[in-house]
Amino acid sequence: GGPQPRPGQEVSVKVLGALEDGGLVERDPRLTFVPGHGDVVQALELGVPTMQPGEISFFLAACPYAYGRPGSRRCAHREPDVPPEAPLLFEVTLLEVRDGPDPQPLPPATRLCLGSQRRERGNFHFARGDFAAALRSYRLALHALDGPATGEPAGREGPGRRGRDTDAAARPAAPPGPEEEEELQEQRVKCLNNCAAAELKLGRAEEALAACEAALRISPDNGRALLRRGQLLAEQGRDAEAALVLKRALELDPASKVIHAELSRLAKRQSPPSST
Repeated sequence: GGPQPRPGQEVSVKVLGALEDGGLVERDPRLTFVPGHGDVVQALELGVPTMQPGEISFFLAACPYAYGRPGSRRCAHREPDVPPEAPLLFEVTLLEVRDGPDPQPLPPATRLCLGSQRRERGNFHFARGDFAAALRSYRLALHALDGPATGEPAGREGPGRRGRDTDAAARPAAPPGPEEEEELQEQRVKCLNNCAAAELKLGRAEEALAACEAALRISPDNGRALLRRGQLLAEQGRDAEAALVLKRALELDPASKVIHAELSRLAKRQSPPSST
């Protein structure tokens, strides 16, 4: 018994997931996450907040609320693969509700794992056309990569987040080594590029441009960010700036037909009309 989870609280659940034929594809004895953070399938995001501690619930999830049209590949705690467009039946036991995740900074390896999970979750939402949810997941991924804990440490594969490692959480997080820092920066750039794509889908060009520029502050020669920044500048009529950015992108990728086309379009727009 007890109250249902409130927004911002952290929950731990036991999860079993099965296909329609009864084949077990999910098994996690203790999955921990914060509802609303986009770290688990929608069936759990929406269903667990309706439960009370100790309660056992069954959620029959159509594919958009499970693993979507693409399904899901096999992983350590998911055997066999989840087929495309497969509905799933989840048996969920709400084990515990806590006021919030541990505020202590996560170790670099855990930040990388959590950031990657959340970015992949954003890609899942993006593929479904839910660009607002995708953007939320990308921002949460960035928050995880930046260091402060926005969820418990991750460890095992499951339908979303991983179980808490209390011993690791109790120790101060060591600073990232050179290789870890480089990977953190690479993941940040990927998330920022994804944020830009989601912002564009939501019709927010200024926010998309800001995301591109943030990516380029980390990686000045990132081709994807350069191309999108050039396109956005051109759309704003800032042709001279756009041309400089696109020329730099072309230096990095001389064979790109897209960049050639963008520069050709700019050149035509800047050329005076021919007299007859």
